[in-house]
Amino acid sequence: MNNIKKNDLKEIKLLAMDVDGVLTDGGLLIGSDGTEFKNFNLLDGHGIRMWHRAGFKTAIISGRKSGATQARAKELEINFVYQPCDNKLEGFNDLLAKSGLEPKNIAYIGDDVMDIPLVKRAGFGVAVANAVNELKSCAHYITSGSGGNGAVREVIEYILKNTGQWDELMRRYLI
Repeated sequence: MNNIKKNDLKEIKLLAMDVDGVLTDGGLLIGSDGTEFKNFNLLDGHGIRMWHRAGFKTAIISGRKSGATQARAKELEINFVYQPCDNKLEGFNDLLAKSGLEPKNIAYIGDDVMDIPLVKRAGFGVAVANAVNELKSCAHYITSGSGGNGAVREVIEYILKNTGQWDELMRRYLI
């Protein structure tokens, strides 16, 4: 795991993430009629809402196309959605162009080998606890929680707490 200075976290303006294995546990339920179901974690969802309230943007870069992912992205008001994205690095580069940001401004969370180029390129590259070892070896941070079990929320809290923004966000809950 690489070291990143906590001051560098202040450069992060956008959180990008994979879906299957990051926002979900990587499982996929398919009904007999072909309907797809995914289990998204509500703590992650609320963390994304808090991230937005702090003034930051979000993106999904997923290799699979999924109606469930599109519905969840719409519900959470995800700013940029790339699916299906066969070449995630191309999606990442398009995200940079459309957002006007630099790689140092992006935190990216992944779980599998196709996420390696993005984790390496992002200013803050994250592997979830259940990620493959090849991804963990190049990540700046490895979550204690696994994908689909609060790992995204953990990253959001880590960044916000280490940049001094968490306490302000918590005020509305501590009244």
